[in-house]
Amino acid sequence: MISAIKKSQPIKRQAAWQNPNFLILLISGTIVTFGSKIYELALPLILYSTTSSPVVMSTMRGIEFLPNLFLAMFIGVLVDRARKKRWSLWMITLQIVILLVLFLSIHYGNAPILLFYICGFFLMTFNYAFLNARASMVKLALPNEMLTSANASFNLVHNFIGIMGPALTGLILMLSSLHMGLLITAISFMFSFMILLLVKADENVGIAKKEGFWKELKEGWVELYRNQTLWLVTIAVVFLNSTAGMVDTTVIFYAKDVLKLSNAELGVLLSTAGIGGLLGSLIIGKVRAKWTTGVVTTVTTLLLGFTYLMMYFASNPYVLGVSLLLNGVFSTICSLCIWTFRQESTPHHLIGRISGITGSAFKLGMPFAIFAAGWISELANPEWVFLLSFIGNILIFIFCRMSLLWKK
Repeated sequence: MISAIKKSQPIKRQAAWQNPNFLILLISGTIVTFGSKIYELALPLILYSTTSSPVVMSTMRGIEFLPNLFLAMFIGVLVDRARKKRWSLWMITLQIVILLVLFLSIHYGNAPILLFYICGFFLMTFNYAFLNARASMVKLALPNEMLTSANASFNLVHNFIGIMGPALTGLILMLSSLHMGLLITAISFMFSFMILLLVKADENVGIAKKEGFWKELKEGWVELYRNQTLWLVTIAVVFLNSTAGMVDTTVIFYAKDVLKLSNAELGVLLSTAGIGGLLGSLIIGKVRAKWTTGVVTTVTTLLLGFTYLMMYFASNPYVLGVSLLLNGVFSTICSLCIWTFRQESTPHHLIGRISGITGSAFKLGMPFAIFAAGWISELANPEWVFLLSFIGNILIFIFCRMSLLWKK
């Protein structure tokens, strides 16, 4: 697929930046991340501006979970079968087409709510399919010892754009028409398409042998179970994402309803989590060099729990901001460690399936947890969500510490 550097050669971590394919993937991926952030923000805002309905707006936001939850494992099989460069170009092209269709429909006053939901669903689906293929391409482009720094680079970009979220929202609101954000995204994706064409790919490397869709999917599950460390990590992350989803859902409500923050203050507060993510990306290399995946996952589970406890006692925005900052650091370290280990320990021909299966599994508990968090905040107090999340993380920590994961 992509020209790989021989693993027998001693390579410094900085060499990732000297790899042309990696730079192309980073630049094109940055543009796609930036563009997807724009339409993720623009679609709910456009709907709210036309309907004034928070339910319609929140439904649009909720749709972004569906492709990852229901389709990720099936997409993984298709990615393993495909030529990664060609697949990635198609995924970008399909997003461009959808964005232009939606833009023209809005521009000419013929965009029903259902069209927003359908387009949003497929935009998220094709974006996930692009990201899955990119993980395979990075795996083939770089040796294992450079994957940590490569993933940290992608995460730096992701967190930086996340920090810019409030600013991007402001820029979108300043546009003469909100739907112009969709046109801007489509144009940026065209640039990403042209840049990705520069990747030098060996189309015969890293393609799984076609043995039947369900048999190939089963092969992915067998490989995941065989990799006991990744299997145990996956179980832990199902519950870690559930507690994180509860907290993420409640933080905004808590900040607005209890702490009475303005929209500007809320934007600044939420950006602290992105700053923490940047810090985590900068130190992940040293963390992974010193501790194993099992130890890092176990310890960060405990530390994340204590950030939830800080939120429970946060009586002012400063304490809440510090807890979000620390949460960003620990969650980034944990996530990057898991993503990198998944790439390192998975054979080339199975990376799409393993990424897809684990991607679906990671989100299994989130819809139920988010639903529960809403009811707890409605019937009791939002602070209880933070306390329950802390208790949940303590239980996950005990599971990790008592299982074989701690020794892996």
